[in-house]
Amino acid sequence: MSDPQSPTIQLHANDDVVIARMPLSAGQILPSGLKLRQDIPFGHKVAVHALAKGQPVRRYNQIIGFATADIAPGEHVHLQNLGMGDEFARDYAFATENAPLARAAQERTFQGFVRPDGRIGTRNYIALISSVNCSATAIRRIADHFGGDALKDYPNVDGVVSLPQSLGCAVGFEGEAMQVMRRTMAGYARHPNFAGVIIVGLGCESNQIPVMMKQQGLVEGPMLRTMTIQETGGTGKTIARGIAMVEEMLPIVNQAVRQSVPASQLVLALECGGSDSCSGISANPALGNAVDRLVAHGGTAVLSETPEIYGAEHLLTRRATTEAVGRKLVDRIRWWEDYCARTHSEMNNNPSAGNKAGGLTTILEKSLGAIAKAGHSPLTAVYEYAEPVTEKGMVFMDTPGYDAVATTGQIAGGANIMVFTTGRGSAYGGTGIPSIKAASNTPLWNRQSEDMDVNCGGIVDGDTSIEKVGEEIFEMILRVASGERTKSENYGYGQLEFAPWHIGAIM
Repeated sequence: MSDPQSPTIQLHANDDVVIARMPLSAGQILPSGLKLRQDIPFGHKVAVHALAKGQPVRRYNQIIGFATADIAPGEHVHLQNLGMGDEFARDYAFATENAPLARAAQERTFQGFVRPDGRIGTRNYIALISSVNCSATAIRRIADHFGGDALKDYPNVDGVVSLPQSLGCAVGFEGEAMQVMRRTMAGYARHPNFAGVIIVGLGCESNQIPVMMKQQGLVEGPMLRTMTIQETGGTGKTIARGIAMVEEMLPIVNQAVRQSVPASQLVLALECGGSDSCSGISANPALGNAVDRLVAHGGTAVLSETPEIYGAEHLLTRRATTEAVGRKLVDRIRWWEDYCARTHSEMNNNPSAGNKAGGLTTILEKSLGAIAKAGHSPLTAVYEYAEPVTEKGMVFMDTPGYDAVATTGQIAGGANIMVFTTGRGSAYGGTGIPSIKAASNTPLWNRQSEDMDVNCGGIVDGDTSIEKVGEEIFEMILRVASGERTKSENYGYGQLEFAPWHIGAIM
């Protein structure tokens, strides 16, 4: 990376652009002798030499797009002169760069909840899940009953949470949409952070609870209960019965105590939202450093958001442990290309208004920064949405880029903690798992520190390194997994962020 005293950052010697470390002014002369032709906002790109129309433009020593007009040295490079251009070949080179990381010399531990089946929770909740939107109000009313001081006699219970379903009906009985919905619900029902679960339906919905239970191998018992409003006799009776069920579970759930378990039991969800140009310089590579530390301890990290690795997937296929793993990732990319064609959309629509304001121009540039969250660990497996994650190491789950939908799939797959990086200031919190928020730049940290848990902006400022912040994030992961509360937990984020991926037609 460039001299920390320089007002710009050059990420690679072969790059065609540098990144403004601070707002820069037209006419300003950089230490390299380059004279700026326009004002350059913080985090935005400046051409370091002339670029002809149609020429590829590189950042991270990777193509982020093609010049849509001639670009002069010192010119602002953004939407007005940089685009996706024509499709370009990517060399997938399957499984050619998959050397395993060295195992950590000393095993680290955290204080977790050991469940009867041996899986490890980082929190100790009772969850209410609706099988259909029609029962969403009922489960919220049940959970609301246990707010305030209602749990004061149960100090080991982190809370009673509701996970309202927004659909659950008007979907084909055996189609892909229904299978994804049931798989997601089942993933939450068996999640190690939920010591007790109650599934509530209406009764006549397409998503029949007994069918879902049978398909997903779930068996009702004292800590997994089900009911429907129609069978119970109405909303009021359902709320009363749900309250009684929770009250029966509370003494049992309260018996759980934290105990020392190895860091290998952590399943870390990796997420970025409200990204900016600094995300790929600071927060994402720092999280990637923490991921490598976790993998070296035998843990698992789940990268997701398929539309946000688009154009950079070749960096993952090279790290796949086998060609089959790499090809499964490419298959999911092809599914998305077909999906966009069928819905008259395009992958480059992905960068949001906030992403663009923060200096990200194309999906290729966004993806190259986003993929840095995965560190340098080999890719050991690729999963479809909400599939149970069983492999150790760095894995990938196919999800949309929309934060709430992506993280719902990761949690359903078994993630028990999350790190969420942001450059613009996301206020998201996970459903049932603690979510650590990492700010990519110091102005964001100063402006919105009430939502952020760690500041990675010192990397951009030149005050610290990716290695040091990566260590800070890893240590925070262990502390939060042991019970330290995050900012989003303090605000109560999570119960409105349960958002299963709805694929297909709603009838």
